Amino acid sequence: MSLSRISGAMSKIISIANQKGGVGKTTTAINLSASIALSGKKVLLIDVDPQGNASSGLGIAEEAKGVYELMMGEASVEEVTCSTEIETLKIIPSRVDLTGAEIELVTRESRETVLKRALANLDEYEFVVIDCPPSLGLLTLNALAVSNSVLIPMQCEYYALQGLSHLLKTLKLVKKSINQDLKVEGILLTMFDSRTLLATQVKDQVQKYFSDFLLKSVIPRNVRLSEAPSHGKPIMLYAGRSRGADSYVELAKEIISRSKTETKTSLTGSAA
Repeated sequence: MSLSRISGAMSKIISIANQKGGVGKTTTAINLSASIALSGKKVLLIDVDPQGNASSGLGIAEEAKGVYELMMGEASVEEVTCSTEIETLKIIPSRVDLTGAEIELVTRESRETVLKRALANLDEYEFVVIDCPPSLGLLTLNALAVSNSVLIPMQCEYYALQGLSHLLKTLKLVKKSINQDLKVEGILLTMFDSRTLLATQVKDQVQKYFSDFLLKSVIPRNVRLSEAPSHGKPIMLYAGRSRGADSYVELAKEIISRSKTETKTSLTGSAA
């Protein structure tokens, strides 16, 4: 694994991506970032989704400058970085006007690497987590271009399983044309309910066909996880003793451990 070197610092940059919405992508971006930060590491969360749910989920005001200004060259990283309730967690927020960025980027030279160039002065974070929009457009491509790896949240349902193979094929194309160092961090099963036969069957299918990618951590279906964003808090600050909080703490430990051992599943693996 090659970690991105940005201004002399070694940062692990992880995009949370899935072209399907409603799979726990933003929930994972918020709570993975918060869990890693609470372990004492410096973390930057970048909200590249125009819906801005990761931003509001951390209590950031809608009028705050963010990714749009950064990508348009109107502000620096320092000018758009906001503090959160967790001292070691910062965020570059998003607003709905980021939707227009994809249109504005179409005519830009090297439009897939605008975000990568804008982040050239980043130097203080051990982990950078990027919340991608639920599509494979220019904003997601910009996130993948700057990332070391992709974490794929997947809801335990039939249609999610169908889309997984397509997503992995798309990531292989991105690796070939935009970012040769891109790896799969792993597939994360979300909203898992062991009481349902379908969830168990989907988990078994992923284990059978994508075992090289499947993370050990599993995120359960949990009411507290659903409630936390409306309070502008990560699950650890809203309901620290809930099953949802425990699951994201375990995920953070797994990601940190993988970072230390520098083991990563290549997109060229047999499962892709």
